[in-house]
Amino acid sequence: MESFRYHDLGRIVYADALEYQTAAFEALLEAKAAGKKEDNQLFFCEHLPVLTIGKSGKDSNLLIPEEALRERGVSFYHINRGGDITYHGPGQITGYPVFDLEYWGMGLKQYVYTLEETIIRFLSLYGLKGERLEGATGVWLEPEVPGRARKICAIGVKSSRFVTMHGFALNVNTDLSYFSLINPCGFTDKGVTSLAMELGETQDFELAKSRLRSIFMEIFA
Repeated sequence: MESFRYHDLGRIVYADALEYQTAAFEALLEAKAAGKKEDNQLFFCEHLPVLTIGKSGKDSNLLIPEEALRERGVSFYHINRGGDITYHGPGQITGYPVFDLEYWGMGLKQYVYTLEETIIRFLSLYGLKGERLEGATGVWLEPEVPGRARKICAIGVKSSRFVTMHGFALNVNTDLSYFSLINPCGFTDKGVTSLAMELGETQDFELAKSRLRSIFMEIFA
């Protein structure tokens, strides 16, 4: 039996995806409080262009006025995850695991580490060496090389009674120009990248989702 139910929401506006995962999060919390069983769920989607900023984020990391964002068709949300500001958009796998970590006997720190491990294994399928950067969540390429460190996957989560929501954003074919509107995750001295950028060509997005889902099924068995 699978340890979670998987949903592919396709390309979706941020508010709708937030509604899906919030409903799943609240249902899991309510069931847990009542001693009942409720499924863990994993949502994958692509967003229309949107910037989100976590509860500890600094508005100064948004580099243009909100009016200018609206003119460019970019939405902007303050949300209740950890982490600072990041971009979501087409060509990016945005993943929302709504998991009861106690199912796996896992704490929050280990969960974030395991999410990073999932992405690192995925990148290895493409010949890329994903790594962690001390003091920063997410997955990076060449994190210790001055002037070369670049993030390929951002991670920001919320948890309550070991139930999680929010998650990760993995750049596959993402238009990286949108990151120029922000200091990504609050950093001013590090870059961002994507699978397409690293490999020099647009990647098969559906194949990438399928591969990533398979690794989730292996790691969160």
